[in-house]
Amino acid sequence: MKKKTTLSWVLYDFGNSAFATTIMAAVLPVFYYDVAAVGVDENLAASFWGYSQSIAVLIVAILAPILGAISDYSAAKKKFLRFFAYMGMLASILLAFVGEGDYLFASFLLIIGTIGFSGGNVFYDAFLPEIAEEQEIDKVSSAGFAWGYIGGGILLAINILMILKFDWFGLPNATVASQVSFASVGLWWFLFSLPLFRNIKEEKKKVVKREKSYAAIGFSRVASTFKDLKHYKQLLLFLLAFWMYNDGISTIIKMATIYGRDIGIDGNSLIAALLITQFVGIPFTFFFGWLAKKISAKKALTLSLYVYMGIVVLGYFMTSAIHFYLLAICVGMVQGGAQSLSRSIFGRMVPDNKHAEFFGFYGISSKFAAIFGPFLFAFVGQLTGSSRLGIISLVIFFIGGIILLKFVNIEKGMEDAKRLTNDAEKVKVITK
Repeated sequence: MKKKTTLSWVLYDFGNSAFATTIMAAVLPVFYYDVAAVGVDENLAASFWGYSQSIAVLIVAILAPILGAISDYSAAKKKFLRFFAYMGMLASILLAFVGEGDYLFASFLLIIGTIGFSGGNVFYDAFLPEIAEEQEIDKVSSAGFAWGYIGGGILLAINILMILKFDWFGLPNATVASQVSFASVGLWWFLFSLPLFRNIKEEKKKVVKREKSYAAIGFSRVASTFKDLKHYKQLLLFLLAFWMYNDGISTIIKMATIYGRDIGIDGNSLIAALLITQFVGIPFTFFFGWLAKKISAKKALTLSLYVYMGIVVLGYFMTSAIHFYLLAICVGMVQGGAQSLSRSIFGRMVPDNKHAEFFGFYGISSKFAAIFGPFLFAFVGQLTGSSRLGIISLVIFFIGGIILLKFVNIEKGMEDAKRLTNDAEKVKVITK
Protein backbone atom coordinates (compact mmCIF):
# COMPACT_ATOMS: atom_id res chain seq x y z
CA MET A 1 0.00 0.00 0.00
CA LYS A 2 2.90 2.33 0.81
CA LYS A 3 4.48 1.69 -2.60
CA LYS A 4 1.15 2.27 -4.34
CA THR A 5 0.66 5.56 -2.51
CA THR A 6 4.21 6.69 -3.28
CA LEU A 7 3.80 5.81 -6.96
CA SER A 8 0.53 7.76 -7.08
CA TRP A 9 2.25 10.74 -5.45
CA VAL A 10 5.08 10.59 -7.99
CA LEU A 11 2.65 10.29 -10.93
CA TYR A 12 1.02 13.59 -9.97
CA ASP A 13 4.40 15.27 -10.51
CA PHE A 14 4.67 13.35 -13.79
CA GLY A 15 1.39 14.96 -14.88
CA ASN A 16 1.45 18.51 -13.53
CA SER A 17 5.04 19.16 -14.63
CA ALA A 18 3.66 19.56 -18.14
CA PHE A 19 2.34 22.94 -17.01
CA ALA A 20 5.83 23.97 -15.90
CA THR A 21 7.44 22.84 -19.18
CA THR A 22 4.97 23.59 -21.98
CA ILE A 23 3.20 26.61 -20.48
CA MET A 24 5.52 28.32 -18.01
CA ALA A 25 8.90 27.61 -19.61
CA ALA A 26 8.77 26.64 -23.29
CA VAL A 27 5.79 27.08 -25.62
CA LEU A 28 3.67 29.83 -24.03
CA PRO A 29 6.53 32.37 -23.61
CA VAL A 30 7.30 32.17 -27.36
CA PHE A 31 3.59 32.17 -28.25
CA TYR A 32 3.03 35.15 -25.94
CA TYR A 33 5.90 37.07 -27.52
CA ASP A 34 5.09 36.24 -31.16
CA VAL A 35 1.29 35.93 -31.17
CA ALA A 36 -0.53 37.17 -28.06
CA ALA A 37 1.60 40.33 -27.76
CA VAL A 38 1.83 41.02 -31.50
CA GLY A 39 1.98 44.78 -32.08
CA VAL A 40 3.41 45.44 -28.61
CA ASP A 41 6.94 46.89 -28.32
CA GLU A 42 9.42 43.99 -28.06
CA ASN A 43 10.95 45.05 -24.74
CA LEU A 44 7.50 45.63 -23.28
CA ALA A 45 6.35 42.15 -24.34
CA ALA A 46 9.10 40.58 -22.20
CA SER A 47 8.31 42.97 -19.35
CA PHE A 48 4.56 42.22 -19.49
CA TRP A 49 5.39 38.52 -19.24
CA GLY A 50 7.54 39.19 -16.16
CA TYR A 51 4.87 41.32 -14.51
CA SER A 52 2.25 38.61 -15.17
CA GLN A 53 4.48 36.07 -13.43
CA SER A 54 4.96 38.38 -10.44
CA ILE A 55 1.22 39.02 -10.05
CA ALA A 56 0.49 35.29 -10.16
CA VAL A 57 2.99 34.33 -7.49
CA LEU A 58 2.01 37.28 -5.29
CA ILE A 59 -1.56 35.96 -5.15
CA VAL A 60 -0.34 32.43 -4.43
CA ALA A 61 2.05 33.73 -1.77
CA ILE A 62 -0.82 35.40 0.08
CA LEU A 63 -3.04 32.31 -0.17
CA ALA A 64 -0.47 29.57 0.55
CA PRO A 65 -0.01 29.81 4.35
CA ILE A 66 -3.71 30.44 4.94
CA LEU A 67 -4.75 27.42 2.90
CA GLY A 68 -2.06 25.29 4.51
CA ALA A 69 -3.32 26.18 7.98
CA ILE A 70 -6.92 25.49 6.99
CA SER A 71 -6.03 22.11 5.50
CA ASP A 72 -4.23 21.10 8.70
CA TYR A 73 -7.23 22.11 10.80
CA SER A 74 -9.78 20.39 8.58
CA ALA A 75 -7.65 17.45 7.33
CA ALA A 76 -8.60 18.54 3.82
CA LYS A 77 -5.28 18.63 1.96
CA LYS A 78 -6.66 16.27 -0.66
CA LYS A 79 -9.72 18.44 -1.33
CA PHE A 80 -7.65 21.59 -1.68
CA LEU A 81 -5.16 19.82 -3.93
CA ARG A 82 -7.97 18.68 -6.20
CA PHE A 83 -9.53 22.16 -6.31
CA PHE A 84 -6.31 23.93 -7.31
CA ALA A 85 -5.32 21.20 -9.74
CA TYR A 86 -8.65 21.52 -11.57
CA MET A 87 -8.16 25.30 -11.68
CA GLY A 88 -4.79 24.85 -13.39
CA MET A 89 -6.11 22.23 -15.79
CA LEU A 90 -9.01 24.46 -16.86
CA ALA A 91 -6.77 27.49 -17.41
CA SER A 92 -4.45 25.37 -19.55
CA ILE A 93 -7.31 24.24 -21.77
CA LEU A 94 -8.68 27.79 -22.13
CA LEU A 95 -5.27 29.02 -23.36
CA ALA A 96 -6.16 27.25 -26.61
CA PHE A 97 -8.51 30.15 -27.32
CA VAL A 98 -5.86 32.90 -27.07
CA GLY A 99 -5.19 34.55 -30.44
CA GLU A 100 -3.28 37.48 -31.92
CA GLY A 101 -3.24 40.55 -29.68
CA ASP A 102 -4.88 38.72 -26.76
CA TYR A 103 -1.97 39.31 -24.40
CA LEU A 104 -4.23 40.47 -21.57
CA PHE A 105 -6.34 37.30 -21.86
CA ALA A 106 -3.15 35.23 -22.03
CA SER A 107 -1.76 36.99 -18.93
CA PHE A 108 -5.03 36.40 -17.07
CA LEU A 109 -5.03 32.67 -17.86
CA LEU A 110 -1.34 32.41 -17.01
CA ILE A 111 -2.10 33.94 -13.61
CA ILE A 112 -5.05 31.61 -12.98
CA GLY A 113 -3.08 28.57 -14.16
CA THR A 114 -0.07 29.47 -12.01
CA ILE A 115 -2.31 29.86 -8.97
CA GLY A 116 -3.72 26.40 -9.65
CA PHE A 117 -0.31 24.84 -10.25
CA SER A 118 1.50 26.47 -7.33
CA GLY A 119 -1.44 26.38 -4.92
CA GLY A 120 -1.89 22.66 -5.57
CA ASN A 121 1.79 22.03 -4.94
CA VAL A 122 1.47 23.42 -1.39
CA PHE A 123 -0.81 20.49 -0.51
CA TYR A 124 1.05 18.02 -2.72
CA ASP A 125 4.33 18.79 -0.94
CA ALA A 126 2.63 18.53 2.44
CA PHE A 127 1.91 14.83 1.77
CA LEU A 128 5.66 14.06 1.43
CA PRO A 129 6.45 13.57 5.15
CA GLU A 130 3.33 11.40 5.46
CA ILE A 131 4.14 8.96 2.64
CA ALA A 132 7.94 8.76 3.04
CA GLU A 133 9.95 7.38 5.94
CA GLU A 134 12.57 9.77 7.35
CA GLN A 135 15.48 7.80 5.86
CA GLU A 136 13.80 7.71 2.43
CA ILE A 137 12.58 11.31 2.18
CA ASP A 138 15.49 12.49 -0.05
CA LYS A 139 14.96 9.53 -2.36
CA VAL A 140 11.18 9.97 -2.65
CA SER A 141 11.44 13.73 -3.13
CA SER A 142 14.09 13.27 -5.84
CA ALA A 143 11.96 10.60 -7.52
CA GLY A 144 9.04 13.04 -7.68
CA PHE A 145 11.12 15.67 -9.43
CA ALA A 146 12.84 13.13 -11.71
CA TRP A 147 9.55 11.65 -12.90
CA GLY A 148 8.26 15.19 -13.22
CA TYR A 149 11.06 15.80 -15.69
CA ILE A 150 10.09 12.65 -17.56
CA GLY A 151 6.38 13.47 -17.71
CA GLY A 152 6.89 17.13 -18.56
CA GLY A 153 9.57 16.19 -21.07
CA ILE A 154 7.49 13.56 -22.87
CA LEU A 155 4.54 15.88 -23.43
CA LEU A 156 6.85 18.76 -24.38
CA ALA A 157 8.52 16.50 -26.98
CA ILE A 158 5.10 15.63 -28.41
CA ASN A 159 4.11 19.30 -28.45
CA ILE A 160 7.36 20.35 -30.15
CA LEU A 161 6.80 17.72 -32.84
CA MET A 162 3.23 18.97 -33.19
CA ILE A 163 4.42 22.57 -33.67
CA LEU A 164 7.27 21.73 -36.05
CA LYS A 165 5.33 19.15 -38.09
CA PHE A 166 1.80 20.45 -37.64
CA ASP A 167 0.67 18.95 -40.97
CA TRP A 168 1.38 15.45 -39.62
CA PHE A 169 -1.34 16.06 -37.05
CA GLY A 170 -3.81 17.54 -39.53
CA LEU A 171 -3.32 21.07 -38.15
CA PRO A 172 -3.25 24.16 -40.42
CA ASN A 173 -0.24 25.96 -38.90
CA ALA A 174 2.16 26.25 -35.93
CA THR A 175 -0.08 28.75 -34.14
CA VAL A 176 -2.98 26.31 -33.97
CA ALA A 177 -0.54 23.56 -32.98
CA SER A 178 0.64 25.71 -30.07
CA GLN A 179 -2.97 26.28 -28.99
CA VAL A 180 -3.64 22.54 -29.10
CA SER A 181 -0.51 21.95 -27.03
CA PHE A 182 -1.90 24.17 -24.25
CA ALA A 183 -5.09 22.09 -24.11
CA SER A 184 -3.03 18.89 -24.05
CA VAL A 185 -1.38 20.08 -20.81
CA GLY A 186 -4.74 20.23 -19.02
CA LEU A 187 -5.71 16.75 -20.22
CA TRP A 188 -2.31 15.23 -19.40
CA TRP A 189 -2.36 16.78 -15.93
CA PHE A 190 -5.87 15.43 -15.29
CA LEU A 191 -5.03 11.89 -16.45
CA PHE A 192 -2.01 11.46 -14.20
CA SER A 193 -3.70 13.08 -11.20
CA LEU A 194 -6.34 10.36 -10.99
CA PRO A 195 -4.16 7.76 -9.14
CA LEU A 196 -3.28 10.30 -6.44
CA PHE A 197 -6.87 11.44 -5.98
CA ARG A 198 -7.93 7.80 -5.67
CA ASN A 199 -5.15 6.30 -3.53
CA ILE A 200 -3.77 8.98 -1.21
CA LYS A 201 -5.12 8.88 2.35
CA GLU A 202 -4.78 11.69 4.85
CA GLU A 203 -3.72 11.02 8.41
CA LYS A 204 -6.82 10.65 10.55
CA LYS A 205 -7.43 13.52 12.92
CA LYS A 206 -9.85 14.04 15.73
CA VAL A 207 -12.75 16.16 14.53
CA VAL A 208 -12.87 19.44 16.43
CA LYS A 209 -16.05 21.46 16.63
CA ARG A 210 -15.56 24.57 14.55
CA GLU A 211 -16.73 27.87 16.05
CA LYS A 212 -15.16 30.15 13.42
CA SER A 213 -15.12 30.24 9.65
CA TYR A 214 -12.26 28.45 7.93
CA ALA A 215 -10.96 31.83 6.74
CA ALA A 216 -10.81 33.14 10.32
CA ILE A 217 -9.20 29.91 11.50
CA GLY A 218 -6.70 30.13 8.67
CA PHE A 219 -5.66 33.68 9.51
CA SER A 220 -5.37 32.89 13.22
CA ARG A 221 -3.30 29.77 12.51
CA VAL A 222 -1.02 31.78 10.23
CA ALA A 223 -0.50 34.36 12.98
CA SER A 224 0.19 31.57 15.45
CA THR A 225 2.69 29.94 13.10
CA PHE A 226 4.51 33.24 12.63
CA LYS A 227 4.90 33.36 16.40
CA ASP A 228 5.96 29.71 16.54
CA LEU A 229 8.69 30.19 13.94
CA LYS A 230 10.91 31.86 16.53
CA HIS A 231 11.16 28.44 18.23
CA TYR A 232 12.38 26.84 14.97
CA LYS A 233 15.45 28.98 14.37
CA GLN A 234 17.18 26.61 11.95
CA LEU A 235 13.99 26.14 9.95
CA LEU A 236 13.49 29.90 9.76
CA LEU A 237 17.10 30.43 8.67
CA PHE A 238 16.69 27.81 5.96
CA LEU A 239 13.50 29.51 4.76
CA LEU A 240 15.40 32.79 4.40
CA ALA A 241 18.13 31.07 2.40
CA PHE A 242 15.54 29.28 0.28
CA TRP A 243 13.76 32.60 -0.29
CA MET A 244 16.92 34.04 -1.75
CA TYR A 245 18.22 31.31 -4.04
CA ASN A 246 14.81 30.03 -5.13
CA ASP A 247 14.03 33.52 -6.44
CA GLY A 248 16.91 33.13 -8.86
CA ILE A 249 15.96 29.56 -9.82
CA SER A 250 12.28 30.33 -10.46
CA THR A 251 13.14 33.42 -12.49
CA ILE A 252 15.49 31.45 -14.73
CA ILE A 253 12.76 28.84 -15.29
CA LYS A 254 10.09 31.42 -16.13
CA MET A 255 12.13 34.03 -18.00
CA ALA A 256 14.79 32.04 -19.89
CA THR A 257 12.75 31.41 -23.03
CA ILE A 258 11.36 34.91 -23.43
CA TYR A 259 14.84 36.29 -22.65
CA GLY A 260 16.30 34.15 -25.42
CA ARG A 261 13.59 35.30 -27.80
CA ASP A 262 14.27 38.92 -26.90
CA ILE A 263 17.98 38.65 -27.80
CA GLY A 264 17.18 37.12 -31.17
CA ILE A 265 17.23 33.33 -30.77
CA ASP A 266 14.50 31.66 -32.85
CA GLY A 267 11.52 30.12 -31.10
CA ASN A 268 12.08 26.52 -32.25
CA SER A 269 15.65 26.53 -30.90
CA LEU A 270 14.42 27.87 -27.56
CA ILE A 271 11.76 25.20 -27.20
CA ALA A 272 14.21 22.46 -28.21
CA ALA A 273 16.67 23.69 -25.58
CA LEU A 274 14.00 23.45 -22.89
CA LEU A 275 13.37 19.86 -23.98
CA ILE A 276 17.10 19.18 -23.53
CA THR A 277 16.85 20.58 -20.00
CA GLN A 278 14.05 18.15 -19.16
CA PHE A 279 15.86 15.01 -20.22
CA VAL A 280 19.25 16.04 -18.84
CA GLY A 281 17.43 16.68 -15.57
CA ILE A 282 16.21 13.10 -15.20
CA PRO A 283 19.53 11.34 -14.40
CA PHE A 284 20.99 14.35 -12.60
CA THR A 285 18.03 14.62 -10.22
CA PHE A 286 18.60 11.00 -9.21
CA PHE A 287 22.33 11.79 -9.03
CA PHE A 288 21.76 14.59 -6.52
CA GLY A 289 19.61 12.25 -4.42
CA TRP A 290 22.60 9.86 -4.37
CA LEU A 291 25.11 12.67 -3.79
CA ALA A 292 23.14 13.90 -0.77
CA LYS A 293 23.76 10.56 0.94
CA LYS A 294 27.47 10.74 0.16
CA ILE A 295 28.33 14.33 1.10
CA SER A 296 25.10 15.53 2.84
CA ALA A 297 22.05 17.23 1.38
CA LYS A 298 23.27 20.69 2.39
CA LYS A 299 26.63 20.35 0.58
CA ALA A 300 24.97 18.92 -2.53
CA LEU A 301 22.47 21.81 -2.55
CA THR A 302 25.24 24.38 -2.15
CA LEU A 303 27.12 22.86 -5.09
CA SER A 304 24.06 23.27 -7.30
CA LEU A 305 23.80 26.96 -6.34
CA TYR A 306 27.39 27.64 -7.39
CA VAL A 307 26.55 26.13 -10.78
CA TYR A 308 23.54 28.45 -11.02
CA MET A 309 25.79 31.46 -10.42
CA GLY A 310 27.87 30.40 -13.40
CA ILE A 311 24.73 29.94 -15.51
CA VAL A 312 23.56 33.50 -14.83
CA VAL A 313 26.96 35.01 -15.67
CA LEU A 314 27.25 32.99 -18.89
CA GLY A 315 23.67 33.90 -19.78
CA TYR A 316 24.67 37.56 -19.92
CA PHE A 317 27.16 36.82 -22.72
CA MET A 318 24.88 34.44 -24.66
CA THR A 319 24.56 35.28 -28.36
CA SER A 320 23.59 32.10 -30.25
CA ALA A 321 21.36 29.03 -30.11
CA ILE A 322 24.42 26.87 -29.35
CA HIS A 323 25.07 28.96 -26.24
CA PHE A 324 21.45 28.53 -25.18
CA TYR A 325 21.72 24.75 -25.65
CA LEU A 326 24.82 24.63 -23.45
CA LEU A 327 23.14 26.67 -20.73
CA ALA A 328 20.06 24.44 -20.98
CA ILE A 329 22.25 21.42 -20.30
CA CYS A 330 23.79 23.15 -17.26
CA VAL A 331 20.34 24.08 -15.90
CA GLY A 332 19.17 20.48 -16.38
CA MET A 333 22.12 19.25 -14.35
CA VAL A 334 21.18 21.20 -11.22
CA GLN A 335 17.53 22.29 -11.38
CA GLY A 336 15.88 19.10 -10.12
CA GLY A 337 18.59 18.48 -7.55
CA ALA A 338 18.28 21.97 -6.04
CA GLN A 339 14.49 21.78 -5.84
CA SER A 340 14.20 18.22 -4.53
CA LEU A 341 16.89 18.67 -1.87
CA SER A 342 15.32 21.94 -0.74
CA ARG A 343 12.00 20.18 -0.24
CA SER A 344 13.50 17.22 1.63
CA ILE A 345 15.72 19.41 3.86
CA PHE A 346 12.68 21.45 4.83
CA GLY A 347 10.60 18.30 5.33
CA ARG A 348 13.13 17.00 7.87
CA MET A 349 12.76 20.08 10.07
CA VAL A 350 8.95 20.33 9.96
CA PRO A 351 7.09 19.32 13.16
CA ASP A 352 5.01 16.15 12.68
CA ASN A 353 1.71 17.72 13.67
CA LYS A 354 1.95 20.74 11.32
CA HIS A 355 2.93 19.41 7.91
CA ALA A 356 0.52 21.40 5.74
CA GLU A 357 0.77 24.53 7.87
CA PHE A 358 4.57 24.64 7.61
CA PHE A 359 4.59 23.59 3.98
CA GLY A 360 2.27 26.55 3.52
CA PHE A 361 5.12 28.68 4.79
CA TYR A 362 7.46 26.81 2.48
CA GLY A 363 5.06 27.76 -0.28
CA ILE A 364 4.85 31.39 0.77
CA SER A 365 8.63 31.73 0.99
CA SER A 366 9.05 30.29 -2.50
CA LYS A 367 6.15 32.29 -3.94
CA PHE A 368 7.11 35.62 -2.37
CA ALA A 369 10.65 34.94 -3.51
CA ALA A 370 9.41 34.33 -7.03
CA ILE A 371 7.77 37.78 -7.10
CA PHE A 372 10.98 39.76 -6.96
CA GLY A 373 13.09 37.93 -9.51
CA PRO A 374 10.74 38.31 -12.51
CA PHE A 375 9.89 41.85 -11.37
CA LEU A 376 13.56 42.79 -11.13
CA PHE A 377 14.22 41.23 -14.54
CA ALA A 378 11.24 43.08 -16.05
CA PHE A 379 12.01 46.39 -14.36
CA VAL A 380 15.72 46.42 -15.24
CA GLY A 381 14.91 45.38 -18.81
CA GLN A 382 12.27 48.10 -19.18
CA LEU A 383 14.47 50.74 -17.50
CA THR A 384 17.62 50.04 -19.51
CA GLY A 385 16.17 48.58 -22.69
CA SER A 386 18.41 45.51 -22.22
CA SER A 387 17.27 42.10 -21.00
CA ARG A 388 20.94 41.15 -20.51
CA LEU A 389 21.25 43.48 -17.53
CA GLY A 390 18.06 41.95 -16.15
CA ILE A 391 19.49 38.42 -16.27
CA ILE A 392 22.85 39.31 -14.70
CA SER A 393 21.08 40.97 -11.75
CA LEU A 394 19.88 37.52 -10.61
CA VAL A 395 23.35 36.59 -9.35
CA ILE A 396 22.66 38.46 -6.08
CA PHE A 397 19.95 35.95 -5.15
CA PHE A 398 22.35 32.99 -5.39
CA ILE A 399 25.11 34.76 -3.47
CA GLY A 400 22.68 35.64 -0.67
CA GLY A 401 21.25 32.11 -0.57
CA ILE A 402 24.67 30.46 -0.35
CA ILE A 403 25.74 32.74 2.49
CA LEU A 404 22.59 32.09 4.55
CA LEU A 405 22.61 28.34 3.84
CA LYS A 406 26.12 28.13 5.29
CA PHE A 407 24.71 28.87 8.76
CA VAL A 408 21.85 26.31 8.65
CA ASN A 409 22.27 23.32 10.99
CA ILE A 410 19.87 20.64 9.72
CA GLU A 411 20.47 18.20 12.58
CA LYS A 412 19.72 20.91 15.14
CA GLY A 413 16.58 21.80 13.19
CA MET A 414 15.39 18.18 13.33
CA GLU A 415 16.02 18.05 17.06
CA ASP A 416 14.03 21.26 17.58
CA ALA A 417 11.08 19.87 15.60
CA LYS A 418 10.99 16.61 17.58
CA ARG A 419 11.40 18.35 20.94
CA LEU A 420 8.69 20.92 20.29
CA THR A 421 6.32 18.27 18.91
CA ASN A 422 6.81 16.17 22.06
CA ASP A 423 6.26 19.25 24.24
CA ALA A 424 3.00 19.97 22.44
CA GLU A 425 1.81 16.40 22.96
CA LYS A 426 2.63 16.63 26.68
CA VAL A 427 0.61 19.82 26.98
CA LYS A 428 -2.35 18.08 25.33
CA VAL A 429 -2.16 15.19 27.79
CA ILE A 430 -1.98 17.56 30.76
CA THR A 431 -4.91 19.67 29.61
CA LYS A 432 -6.98 16.52 29.13
